[in-house]
Amino acid sequence: MEGINIQKTRAILRSGGVYMTFGVAFIIMLLLYPVEGKFKYQYKKGTPWMYETLTTPIDFPILKTQQELAAERNEAAANIVPYYTISPSVVNDRITDFTKNSFKYGLKPSMQATIESALRKAYSVGILPDRELTDKTIFVQSGRTTSQEIEADLYTVAKAAKYLKSEIVANYPSIDADSLLKAIKAQELIVPNLNYDKKTTEILHKQAVDYISPSKGIMYAGQLIVTKGETVTADIEQLLDSYKAEYKKSLGYSGNIYILELSHVIIIIALLLLIYFALYFSDIEIFRHQNQLNFIMFICCLNFIVPMLVRMINPALLFLVPFAVTTLYMAAFVKNRVVVPIYLISMLPLILIAENGVELFIINALSGIIALISFSVFGTGWMQFVNSLFIFTGLAVAHIGFSLLSNGALEEEDTVTIFYLFLNSLLTVAVFPFVFLFEKLFYMVSVSTLRDLSDTNSPLMRELQRKAPGTFQHSLQVANLSERAVAAIGGNARLVRVGAMYHDIGKMLNPQAFIENQAHGINYHAGLTPQESASEIIKHVSNGVEMGKKSHLPQEVIDYIASHHGHSMTGYFYNVYCNNGGDPANVEPFTYNGTLPVTKEEVVVMMADAVEAASRTLKSYSAQSISDLVEEVLKHRLSPLQLAKANISFREINIAKMVFKRQLQEMYHARIVYPKRNNG
Repeated sequence: MEGINIQKTRAILRSGGVYMTFGVAFIIMLLLYPVEGKFKYQYKKGTPWMYETLTTPIDFPILKTQQELAAERNEAAANIVPYYTISPSVVNDRITDFTKNSFKYGLKPSMQATIESALRKAYSVGILPDRELTDKTIFVQSGRTTSQEIEADLYTVAKAAKYLKSEIVANYPSIDADSLLKAIKAQELIVPNLNYDKKTTEILHKQAVDYISPSKGIMYAGQLIVTKGETVTADIEQLLDSYKAEYKKSLGYSGNIYILELSHVIIIIALLLLIYFALYFSDIEIFRHQNQLNFIMFICCLNFIVPMLVRMINPALLFLVPFAVTTLYMAAFVKNRVVVPIYLISMLPLILIAENGVELFIINALSGIIALISFSVFGTGWMQFVNSLFIFTGLAVAHIGFSLLSNGALEEEDTVTIFYLFLNSLLTVAVFPFVFLFEKLFYMVSVSTLRDLSDTNSPLMRELQRKAPGTFQHSLQVANLSERAVAAIGGNARLVRVGAMYHDIGKMLNPQAFIENQAHGINYHAGLTPQESASEIIKHVSNGVEMGKKSHLPQEVIDYIASHHGHSMTGYFYNVYCNNGGDPANVEPFTYNGTLPVTKEEVVVMMADAVEAASRTLKSYSAQSISDLVEEVLKHRLSPLQLAKANISFREINIAKMVFKRQLQEMYHARIVYPKRNNG
């Protein structure tokens, strides 16, 4: 069947589902692709500028480095400016009291006016509780206006009293100022009127820390940034970073938007073509399973969308995204030879959209492959968290390598990045259980589910072993034959083993109708007509399908129950019927009403079921007799009608036959006859 790939390709090209899936993926990616240009210069501190001399074509602000911004924030955090409000009621109450009592003190109107003026001046400036004043700035709010004042320019209670005394002495030198102040109870007239506002102080402090100007100057159009061959110093790198930021902000939009969108279209089409050909050459059968194709394209879109969204929030958080888990999602449903190329291709957009795209691509490619390998060993229970250690080690070592290459040493930001990578490795394990959600959403069967179903201690298998032990042993042998044969032809060995184990569960409802479960000397079919016997045998297919649905078996497993006999006949009872004078044309009562096998795995289970059952009738287990049996049984079972819908080649059928023959020879090998011991 050399032309099988051509036929499959033609079938794929005629499949509207494939076009629709890729079309939806194209639209999603195009809509979420950031509308900005790609900065065309690549540079690194300490290396020569490889391009022509660069002068800025536009005005742009010179951005501060992260170290400069951090230093300014620290300085702002250290300088807390207190906020005070002047209480107008204090001065009003004190002046009113003084005016009412001035006649008691025998003050002349001029002296009263002098004292009142001094008090008002002190209160208008502001009076603080007694303490040592500094040269620090404070905010003072009076009414609706707020001013910045030097603390030393304000009054304390003692300073205000001293000022009042000096005013009295200056205007009335002949009067004993101390006696007068005591007489008018100056200590009660002078009290603090500046109230500390803690809440407003904290708000203003936070604003001062949060708002730090991101720029420290301007480069004007035409100014030199760097000359050809010049070493990129820290200052030049800062200018280039500033120009790059402005380019993405302005030039990415001010250029021809249609040319920009066209470039995005070309890039996305190239990406989708890579995905298409990766699937075509790694496992073309995926195109025949729409749910698998939809799932793979969903993962590719996920790996495209997530970095786009995270980048808009904070590009540094890209180190936090657990891309590696998508390899585990795919490995749960498709072969590893599909997972690796698809994962690597889906990571390619990182190179285009992220500042350090090459690093992100390589460290995530490494972590994805580490995850695939480590989860195959530590895939259950708490041991899954051992995988986090392996993934984190790979991520951290790779990042350190890139950091040393770029900077020659580890920097402060690397600590934060490594912490993000640690969270990344934990998230890879933490979000893996979403695989069971995808299993339901895309109607697929995961490796974990197959592993659980293949356990002979599962409820349905225990019930089969108890009610129909002969069928249970037959099913295990069919599973062994099918698994090895499917592995040899590149099929899904995990799924075929489970399908074979459950293919005959319908026999549990009437186990004695089947010879492998009958006790010695008992014939269930004695006294039944051939039609009645055939009906009892045929029922096990529909019974099995019903039991599978009630037990919530995946549809992929139920398909093996429904198709393992296809539309074949119960040959034994049909022959008895004909030999007893029945009409040979009356085949309906003896024909199975199941479904025809579609996948090559279903065909292999059909073959293994027939071969294993027939092998029990052999009297000689020579290589020739086994070979003849396999050929004879499958000649009748694999009729053109049975394979009308099957996606299997003659080559694959012949490989499966060879595996069956070899396996049966190993199962029924000759055994040594132990000699009897002489009694003499």
